[in-house]
Amino acid sequence: MLADFFCTLLETISNMFFLLGYVSNPNSFPQPLTPEEEHKYLQEYKNGSEDARNILIERNLRLVAHIVKKYSSYGDDSEDLISIGTIGLIKAISTFDNEKGARLATYAARCIENEILMQIRSTKKIQNEVSLQDPIGIDKEGNEIALIDVIENDNESILDKVELKMQVKKLYNLMKSVLKNREKTVLELRYGLCNSSIKTQREIANMLGISRSYVSRIEKKAIKKLSRELKPEIDRG
Repeated sequence: MLADFFCTLLETISNMFFLLGYVSNPNSFPQPLTPEEEHKYLQEYKNGSEDARNILIERNLRLVAHIVKKYSSYGDDSEDLISIGTIGLIKAISTFDNEKGARLATYAARCIENEILMQIRSTKKIQNEVSLQDPIGIDKEGNEIALIDVIENDNESILDKVELKMQVKKLYNLMKSVLKNREKTVLELRYGLCNSSIKTQREIANMLGISRSYVSRIEKKAIKKLSRELKPEIDRG
């Protein structure tokens, strides 16, 4: 559902930091779930437990790091691939059907690789406007989903659209109130907000005339500020 964008953005932000910490010390990754634990948490998530969803994300971050390492030779920044891969993991957990008998890791690996490969392809060609026909993920059957498919979803109500607009407006207002101008600019460019296209940290560094590592520090600082402000609301559910 389109309104999932807001929650996905916030969870991607927080989980990216979590993953970056583990990448610096691979031995600190939590152990993958056993098949029994995975089934248990998937069932709890299906019944509405956000705690179960967070556990599923955390205990599968090792998979993101493994796939990112596989594609690190393509020249893209690891942090960019981590953020993209984390989006793929969150999408996988949100759309996985545990009644089909497959393991979540098998399905998630395809989703993560799909997101990363799209990122790699996009950096190998001249920056273009995002097309409504471009793939943005895969459905439960493994078929690619285009942006137009999401926008034209007949099941989406007017209330969903209004809710999304309110959420996005709230995020923008929060960014304006708590972030410095450069922090706001970096997040807008990194996550394609305010009608901008998604940029890598290196592209942003070139645009702003600063180093990539400085862009990374600005991004992390801005995300921490937003996470701190949003935590009370997220905890309320």
